[in-house]
Amino acid sequence: MKIGAWFRRRLRGYFFSLLRRISETDDGRAIVADGLKGLLRWRPVLGAGGQEFTESPYPELGGGQQENRAAKRRDVVIISGRFRSGSTLLWNIFRHIEGCVAFYEPFNERRWFDPSLRGERVDPTHKQVENYWKEYDGLEHLGDYYKEEWTYRNLYMDEEFWNPGMKRYIDLLINKTTGRPVLQFNRIDFRLPWIRHHYPLAKIIHLYRHPRDQWCSALLDLKRFGKDESFAEFAVCDDFYLLNWARDLKYHFPFLDQEEVSNPYQLFYYIWKLSYLFGRRYSDYSICFEHLVSDPPTELQALFSVVEIEHYELTQLKQLIMTPGIGRWKNFADPEWFQMQESVCEAVLAEFFSKLRD
Repeated sequence: MKIGAWFRRRLRGYFFSLLRRISETDDGRAIVADGLKGLLRWRPVLGAGGQEFTESPYPELGGGQQENRAAKRRDVVIISGRFRSGSTLLWNIFRHIEGCVAFYEPFNERRWFDPSLRGERVDPTHKQVENYWKEYDGLEHLGDYYKEEWTYRNLYMDEEFWNPGMKRYIDLLINKTTGRPVLQFNRIDFRLPWIRHHYPLAKIIHLYRHPRDQWCSALLDLKRFGKDESFAEFAVCDDFYLLNWARDLKYHFPFLDQEEVSNPYQLFYYIWKLSYLFGRRYSDYSICFEHLVSDPPTELQALFSVVEIEHYELTQLKQLIMTPGIGRWKNFADPEWFQMQESVCEAVLAEFFSKLRD
């Protein structure tokens, strides 16, 4: 090999290795996002409904698989709730209904389908739960499709987002289920447009909880972090990925940039409110956690009516519901402090969405 060719090959390898490392950094993503403005809707529209893709002038040519069984199923239930919103409780309720196969957090990094990696630990705050993985037994092949980056990257996905791997993974969960599939997610808040597009007949259930109590629940122990402490001090208490979510979502919602926020609760509130708005927009039914635990018969009957479940043991399901401490936030800060933080966020959100409507 000539010295010039060898040098060019080595230089090319070094350049692209460096470029890949840069693209994985926050600054690298910012540069790419700025360069792609106006170019993100990259797939050309060739006709109404895409009918031309099912036609061929030569009948002997091979055709694509048109049938999508998962998308055509009407019995699928998809639950969307933020961390510490009571989503485990709602999943556990469906788990105890005969005929339902309820999958717990399919994107979780513990990879419930892999016995060698998932461990045996169960969060002690998840009452009446012995394990998270029983429904995944025998589905080890899901590991061929699972990607851990789903937990922290591209947390916002609109209808046109191209992610065939994620769709294949969800399709497998749905199609391999012998009963009625129920999928409980904590990571699809801002992917609901994509979920709704690909599973138009599924029933999407949105669960929400009072943000102040949810914030305190995410802190686990209120002694760990004080209301006036910094982001650096909050980082060691961030057990539910708030800072990671903000880093990814700020390219769509620039006010989530940590440099623009004065308190970690503001960051939490922004994401809580956006999640609430997405849930209300794209779900079939929204359920309030506080109402669920205070009046289970009324809330469960209304929920089961929406998802068309007729046979269930209400007395048994009520026993799964353990009322948590409501109003813990009063031990964190006074109402005026919370209202001040929330008002700042609401003003920014109003400005942001008013610009989108202009």
